[in-house]
Amino acid sequence: MKKLLLSLGLALGATAALAQDGGAASAAVAQVTEVVAAAVAEVPVPNKGDTAWMMVSTLLVILMTVPGLALFYGGLVRSKNMLSILMQVMVVFSLAVVLWFIYGYSLAFTEGSSFIGGLDRLFMKGIWDNAAGTFANAATFSKGVVIPEIVFAAFQATFAGITCALIVGAFAERMKFSAVLLFTAIWFTFSYLPVAHMVWFWMGPDAYSSKEVIDEMTSKAGLIWQWGALDFAGGTVVHINAAVAGLVGSYMVGKRIGYGRESMAPHSLTLTMVGASLLWVGWFGFNAGSALEANGFAGLAFINTFAATAAAVLSWALGEALLRGKASMLGAASGAVAGLVAITPAAGNVGIGGALVIGLLSGFAGLWGVNGLKKLLGADDSLDVFGVHGVCGILGALLTGVFNSPDLGGPGFVADWSTATMVTAADYSIAAQVWIQAKAVLLTILWSGVVSVVAFKVVDLLVGLRVSEESEREGLDISSHGETAYNR
Repeated sequence: MKKLLLSLGLALGATAALAQDGGAASAAVAQVTEVVAAAVAEVPVPNKGDTAWMMVSTLLVILMTVPGLALFYGGLVRSKNMLSILMQVMVVFSLAVVLWFIYGYSLAFTEGSSFIGGLDRLFMKGIWDNAAGTFANAATFSKGVVIPEIVFAAFQATFAGITCALIVGAFAERMKFSAVLLFTAIWFTFSYLPVAHMVWFWMGPDAYSSKEVIDEMTSKAGLIWQWGALDFAGGTVVHINAAVAGLVGSYMVGKRIGYGRESMAPHSLTLTMVGASLLWVGWFGFNAGSALEANGFAGLAFINTFAATAAAVLSWALGEALLRGKASMLGAASGAVAGLVAITPAAGNVGIGGALVIGLLSGFAGLWGVNGLKKLLGADDSLDVFGVHGVCGILGALLTGVFNSPDLGGPGFVADWSTATMVTAADYSIAAQVWIQAKAVLLTILWSGVVSVVAFKVVDLLVGLRVSEESEREGLDISSHGETAYNR
């Protein structure tokens, strides 16, 4: 933009010169025209189709959180805690979004160290030029395709919001509202932002100008990106990250009063079904939107999200039928979420056949996670955050390394960013890529686990983690918010 303004200044100067020296008119006009044309060509012009798609995708992720996740969780708790879980999802999502626009985006997506970004975009500084009424910057994600940076920032804000909201299901029905919010602020800052920075990397508007520039930019990326881990839409950043925090929280907050002795059945599977359906619809924005363009990879992520989720519904229902003799509505809804979680890191990284296999396996894995593994862990993970998001997130991340192989129908990964050349089947090593995926998973588990323990300890010292026994028995709707979900 500065170059463009300079060029316009040269044009004005040349116009003045014309008035004094008519003989040099032709040469001056030609020179100014050339300079202005070159400057305009350097200004990134947002692609309208891609921009529209990314705005729609942003709306879809909001839909999958509020009301999707809120209703899915709300139906699973007891009626006396319905409003409390709705409140926690909505307010936690909002808190994360506000923190994202203050400092989160900058720390996640600007240049810094291998673990965290910088403060170049603090309070979204420089992302919009109010004086000129134009975009101060645009994000280029592949050769020749540009979206406004403000749209990219908004899209990523929804990811931060839903990740924090996912966690609350693990300690539902017994944690103080103030403690939930304080924990969210700490965990968002010290776990979500570093992991997002380590896994995802924005190369900037000029990154594709040459291989040398790309190599230099990549060398400054986050640690997991430099390893070469594949995470299309957040298997590590969102699901494993949140699931570990939830598991730690379920241990540190403690079990619900009467857990294992009293009935704690979901109060409305109808609402859970509605929530799961909204999650499925919104997840198309979550996964296909992560292509950051309306292109072939968005289409691949779209159909893979469709296929894997349907396959997971079937496999979870089949697993229940084999184990218990009956398939349940709760199982079908949980299967849908399991498939959505597992395909997230793989969405644009595997072929349709790979997506179907991942979906089928995730249904069985999630069923084991909420039954067998949950008993082994001995934790009161109220809404099975780790059993579904943790187990299926890990499964999806590892299988991404398998089915990304061109030999198994996957697209492979970009071997040369300057030419967008994909790796060949002969050069792809499944074992090597799975090991890279495993390292990314292990680092995410360790990072989130340590941060979560510290965050819960700090919150416990400052405000206390848990409501009183009387408040818990009465229900958090009344004791924490002074209202009820249903008139009796």
